[in-house]
Amino acid sequence: MEPQRGCPTLGVRGWVLGCPMPKGLQRYYGRGHLHFLTFSCYRRLPLLRTVRARDVFVRELARVRAEYGFLLVGFVVMPEHVHLLISEPRKGTPSTVLQMLKQRVSKKLRKKQRKSSVGQLRLAFPEQAENLRSFWQARFYDFNVYTNRKKREKLDYMQRNPLTRGLVNHPKDWRWSSWLFYVMGEPGLVGIDVVPE
Repeated sequence: MEPQRGCPTLGVRGWVLGCPMPKGLQRYYGRGHLHFLTFSCYRRLPLLRTVRARDVFVRELARVRAEYGFLLVGFVVMPEHVHLLISEPRKGTPSTVLQMLKQRVSKKLRKKQRKSSVGQLRLAFPEQAENLRSFWQARFYDFNVYTNRKKREKLDYMQRNPLTRGLVNHPKDWRWSSWLFYVMGEPGLVGIDVVPE
């Protein structure tokens, strides 16, 4: 399948966010590789744009990691998409991990919000998350990472994403990523696993 006009590729098999996923996408599991995973909110809506939403995502990521036993090498949570760099889990596959993670985050974030008190301002999504047909796009992008050069490239890409998108003036100001761990040696919101080079 050829990319749509204006949809450049990321490498030979990759696709830029916002463009359709290729049909017949191959997943390669059982080889001991790291997996660079990218997945988006439904219709690329910024459903993770609030601090609360991103914090819920990170908490659920930590829970799913403990349950499925994968190494979390890197991550970034953006307002409308997420990048993860993980190992293959002890239980299931990266597909299973994402299915659980997406379900749990969706369930928590689609719950009806409590009524705001009279004097409190209520900020709403463009479309209320609880009223959307889905919270997440159905598919995800999976790139096998099996060289140190590619691992560093993917980590750098993830950690620069908030800066590139103009969300912050410096990566240190976006706490929903692994940047603080790799550059400052700080634990951040969720522990990062070091994979020796």
